Amino acid sequence: MALASAEYPFLNLMWTMLVFFCWIAWFWLLFVTFGDLFRRADVSGWAKAGWTVLVIVLPFVGVLLYLCTQGRNILERQRAREAAGRRRFDDYVRSVSTSDTTGAAQIAEARRLLDEGVIDDAEFQALKRKALAR
Repeated sequence: MALASAEYPFLNLMWTMLVFFCWIAWFWLLFVTFGDLFRRADVSGWAKAGWTVLVIVLPFVGVLLYLCTQGRNILERQRAREAAGRRRFDDYVRSVSTSDTTGAAQIAEARRLLDEGVIDDAEFQALKRKALAR
């Protein structure tokens, strides 16, 4: 109720919301800057330390300078990281799904073991039911 009172006029409320929004946007820019900086493999440790000191000592100048000098490639680096992650995931799914453990392959292997006398008919039927249950 205190916000709706006459002691805190509408323009002050709007100003407070604008300041709060800018504060959140500032921290977002810091996270983007540090996140991009420390994920980069093409920048040496000394360069990362220099950018970090610049951003901590002169925050506005450091972030704006980083975004002006390195900003055009931030999106490209992010897309490359996402594409690499997607490729790794797709390769993993392919390796798991195309393994030779299909039901038909398991039944064929069980049939071979039955023909060689390694297992008896009851074990073959059990392996066949298990393979078909998948």
